[in-house]
Amino acid sequence: MRAFELAREWPAPNTSIAVIDRQGQLHKYGDTARTTRIASVSKLLTAWAAHVAIEEGSTSLDAAVGQDGCTLAHLLAHAGGYSFDGTVPIISPARKRIYSNTGYEMISEHLEAVTGITFSEYLNEAVFSPLKMFNSLLNGSSAADVISCVDDLAEFALELRNPRLISAETARAAITTQFTELEGVVPGVGRFSPCNWGFGPEIHGAKHPHWMGTRNSASTFGHFGGTGSFIWHDPVSNISCVGLCAVEFDNWALHYWPQFFDAVIDEITT
Repeated sequence: MRAFELAREWPAPNTSIAVIDRQGQLHKYGDTARTTRIASVSKLLTAWAAHVAIEEGSTSLDAAVGQDGCTLAHLLAHAGGYSFDGTVPIISPARKRIYSNTGYEMISEHLEAVTGITFSEYLNEAVFSPLKMFNSLLNGSSAADVISCVDDLAEFALELRNPRLISAETARAAITTQFTELEGVVPGVGRFSPCNWGFGPEIHGAKHPHWMGTRNSASTFGHFGGTGSFIWHDPVSNISCVGLCAVEFDNWALHYWPQFFDAVIDEITT
C-alpha cells in the first residue's frame, strides 16, 4: 500500500501494521510476527472475554461488581466510578466516564470468581485459542499486559468485523455508546463531552482532535495503548487497521497516526 510510506516517517523503528481492506485482504508492513506488550489494547480483549462469559451464562451485564450500584456493564464502559489506578471509588457509577485500569482488573477478578479458572486461562480458552492467536498471552494485568503481535491482532480485527465468538446482538451492544451523555477524558488525547464508549471499545463519535483520523466515521471503534499500539474497525468503509510500535504513545502518535489512517481510507475507497 502507498500509505505505508507515511509510516516510514514515524519515530518508531520497529513499527508493524496490518490493514484489512473491504474484501478482507490483509496488507502488511514491518515484522508483523514480532511480539510485544500491547498495553491498553489488552482491555478490548478482556472485554471480549467478558462478553463470551455473559453468553455462556457465567455472568451478566447487570452483575454487581465493585461499589454499591456498580455493575459489569458500568466497568466495561468506564462508568464504574473508579480512578485510573485506584481501588477506592471516587464517584458514584454512571456519573462520569473515568478511564480505569482498576475497573478492568475488577472485571477479570469477577470472571475468575464466576468461571472458577484463572483469567489468563479463560482469556486463552475464550479468545486466543479459537481465533488461533497462538502468539498471544496475558502476562500480568488484564488492563494492560497482554503480549501479542500484529498477525494475531489481525485475527482479532477479523472477529470485530464479523463476530464468531459472540452473537451479532452482543457485538452490536459492545460497539454502541453506553451511558450516552457522560463526559470524560481519553488519556493522552483530551477531554470530550460526550466521551463515547461502548462495552469495551472506544467509539470515535465526534471527538476531535483524536488519535483516529478525520476520515474515520463516527461509528469507528477500537482502542489504543500506551506502548504505541492501536486497533480499529470502521463499519462505514469496512476497513480495519492494527499497529504496534516500540515507542510510547505521545504527541508523535497524535500527529502521525491520523494522517496515516486518512491515507489508508482514501487509498482503499477511491
